[in-house]
Amino acid sequence: MTTKAAFSPEEWTSILQGPPSAGMIVVTAASGGTFRETMAMSKAYVEARAMHGQSELLDEIVAAKPKMEHTRYHSMEELRDAGLQHLRSAAALLESKATPEELDEYRRFILTLADKVAAAHREEGQQVSPAEVAAIDQIAGALGTTEP
Repeated sequence: MTTKAAFSPEEWTSILQGPPSAGMIVVTAASGGTFRETMAMSKAYVEARAMHGQSELLDEIVAAKPKMEHTRYHSMEELRDAGLQHLRSAAALLESKATPEELDEYRRFILTLADKVAAAHREEGQQVSPAEVAAIDQIAGALGTTEP
Protein backbone atom coordinates (compact mmCIF):
# COMPACT_ATOMS: atom_id res chain seq x y z
CA MET A 1 0.00 0.00 0.00
CA THR A 2 1.23 3.44 -0.95
CA THR A 3 0.89 6.27 1.56
CA LYS A 4 1.56 10.00 1.73
CA ALA A 5 5.07 9.19 2.98
CA ALA A 6 6.02 7.92 -0.49
CA PHE A 7 5.76 11.44 -1.90
CA SER A 8 7.66 14.68 -1.39
CA PRO A 9 5.61 17.59 -0.01
CA GLU A 10 5.41 19.12 -3.52
CA GLU A 11 4.30 15.82 -5.05
CA TRP A 12 1.66 15.35 -2.35
CA THR A 13 0.33 18.85 -2.98
CA SER A 14 0.03 17.99 -6.66
CA ILE A 15 -1.94 14.84 -5.86
CA LEU A 16 -4.24 16.74 -3.48
CA GLN A 17 -4.90 19.45 -6.10
CA GLY A 18 -6.27 16.94 -8.61
CA PRO A 19 -9.79 16.39 -7.24
CA PRO A 20 -10.70 20.04 -6.53
CA SER A 21 -9.15 21.04 -9.86
CA ALA A 22 -11.45 18.58 -11.63
CA GLY A 23 -14.42 19.92 -9.69
CA MET A 24 -13.62 23.51 -10.60
CA ILE A 25 -13.17 22.60 -14.27
CA VAL A 26 -16.73 21.23 -14.27
CA VAL A 27 -18.13 24.11 -12.17
CA THR A 28 -16.79 26.65 -14.65
CA ALA A 29 -17.71 24.65 -17.78
CA ALA A 30 -21.29 25.97 -17.82
CA SER A 31 -22.94 28.94 -16.19
CA GLY A 32 -25.09 28.68 -13.10
CA GLY A 33 -25.35 26.29 -10.20
CA THR A 34 -22.06 27.21 -8.59
CA PHE A 35 -23.35 26.77 -5.03
CA ARG A 36 -25.00 23.40 -5.71
CA GLU A 37 -22.01 22.19 -7.67
CA THR A 38 -19.58 23.21 -4.93
CA MET A 39 -21.74 21.39 -2.38
CA ALA A 40 -21.71 18.31 -4.63
CA MET A 41 -17.91 18.41 -4.60
CA SER A 42 -17.90 18.46 -0.80
CA LYS A 43 -20.42 15.61 -0.73
CA ALA A 44 -18.16 13.50 -2.97
CA TYR A 45 -15.37 13.88 -0.39
CA VAL A 46 -17.74 12.94 2.45
CA GLU A 47 -18.93 9.85 0.57
CA ALA A 48 -15.35 8.82 -0.19
CA ARG A 49 -14.46 9.22 3.50
CA ALA A 50 -17.35 6.86 4.34
CA MET A 51 -15.58 4.16 2.30
CA HIS A 52 -12.63 4.46 4.74
CA GLY A 53 -10.28 1.52 4.86
CA GLN A 54 -10.58 0.29 1.30
CA SER A 55 -7.53 2.28 0.17
CA GLU A 56 -5.04 3.86 2.53
CA LEU A 57 -3.85 6.27 -0.17
CA LEU A 58 -7.38 7.42 -1.05
CA ASP A 59 -8.19 7.70 2.67
CA GLU A 60 -5.29 10.14 3.08
CA ILE A 61 -6.32 12.12 -0.01
CA VAL A 62 -9.96 12.58 1.03
CA ALA A 63 -8.99 13.29 4.64
CA ALA A 64 -7.29 16.50 3.50
CA LYS A 65 -9.47 19.56 3.10
CA PRO A 66 -9.82 20.27 -0.64
CA LYS A 67 -8.02 23.46 -1.63
CA MET A 68 -8.06 25.28 -4.93
CA GLU A 69 -6.49 28.65 -5.54
CA HIS A 70 -9.05 29.81 -8.08
CA THR A 71 -8.27 33.50 -7.57
CA ARG A 72 -4.82 33.22 -9.13
CA TYR A 73 -6.28 32.46 -12.55
CA HIS A 74 -7.37 35.28 -14.82
CA SER A 75 -9.82 33.32 -16.92
CA MET A 76 -11.80 30.10 -16.92
CA GLU A 77 -9.53 28.81 -19.69
CA GLU A 78 -6.45 29.43 -17.56
CA LEU A 79 -8.10 27.67 -14.61
CA ARG A 80 -9.05 24.71 -16.87
CA ASP A 81 -5.58 24.42 -18.39
CA ALA A 82 -3.87 24.58 -15.00
CA GLY A 83 -6.35 22.08 -13.57
CA LEU A 84 -5.77 19.63 -16.40
CA GLN A 85 -2.02 19.96 -15.84
CA HIS A 86 -2.52 19.20 -12.11
CA LEU A 87 -4.41 16.06 -13.10
CA ARG A 88 -1.73 14.96 -15.59
CA SER A 89 1.01 15.51 -12.99
CA ALA A 90 -0.88 13.67 -10.26
CA ALA A 91 -1.63 10.72 -12.53
CA ALA A 92 2.02 10.50 -13.59
CA LEU A 93 3.18 10.60 -9.96
CA LEU A 94 0.75 7.88 -8.95
CA GLU A 95 1.68 5.80 -11.97
CA SER A 96 5.32 5.93 -10.92
CA LYS A 97 4.90 5.41 -7.16
CA ALA A 98 1.53 3.78 -6.47
CA THR A 99 -0.01 0.49 -7.49
CA PRO A 100 -2.16 0.31 -10.63
CA GLU A 101 -5.18 -0.29 -8.36
CA GLU A 102 -4.46 2.89 -6.38
CA LEU A 103 -4.14 4.89 -9.60
CA ASP A 104 -7.48 3.47 -10.77
CA GLU A 105 -9.09 4.37 -7.42
CA TYR A 106 -7.78 7.93 -7.72
CA ARG A 107 -9.14 8.20 -11.27
CA ARG A 108 -12.52 6.78 -10.19
CA PHE A 109 -12.77 9.19 -7.27
CA ILE A 110 -12.04 12.18 -9.48
CA LEU A 111 -14.42 11.11 -12.24
CA THR A 112 -17.17 10.35 -9.70
CA LEU A 113 -16.61 13.79 -8.17
CA ALA A 114 -16.78 15.41 -11.63
CA ASP A 115 -20.00 13.53 -12.44
CA LYS A 116 -21.61 14.60 -9.14
CA VAL A 117 -20.66 18.22 -9.75
CA ALA A 118 -22.05 18.12 -13.29
CA ALA A 119 -25.34 16.56 -12.19
CA ALA A 120 -25.85 18.95 -9.27
CA HIS A 121 -27.54 21.64 -11.36
CA ARG A 122 -29.65 21.39 -14.50
CA GLU A 123 -28.30 23.54 -17.29
CA GLU A 124 -29.68 24.13 -20.74
CA GLY A 125 -32.64 21.92 -19.81
CA GLN A 126 -30.37 18.92 -19.31
CA GLN A 127 -29.10 17.13 -16.23
CA VAL A 128 -25.55 17.45 -17.57
CA SER A 129 -24.81 20.12 -20.16
CA PRO A 130 -22.72 19.46 -23.29
CA ALA A 131 -20.03 21.77 -21.88
CA GLU A 132 -19.87 19.69 -18.70
CA VAL A 133 -19.67 16.45 -20.71
CA ALA A 134 -16.76 17.94 -22.67
CA ALA A 135 -15.07 19.01 -19.42
CA ILE A 136 -15.40 15.49 -17.98
CA ASP A 137 -13.95 14.05 -21.18
CA GLN A 138 -10.96 16.42 -20.85
CA ILE A 139 -10.54 15.38 -17.21
CA ALA A 140 -10.60 11.69 -18.17
CA GLY A 141 -8.02 12.35 -20.88
CA ALA A 142 -5.74 14.20 -18.47
CA LEU A 143 -5.97 11.25 -16.08
CA GLY A 144 -4.97 8.91 -18.88
CA THR A 145 -8.27 7.09 -19.17
CA THR A 146 -11.04 7.12 -21.74
CA GLU A 147 -13.73 6.15 -19.25
CA PRO A 148 -15.55 9.25 -18.01
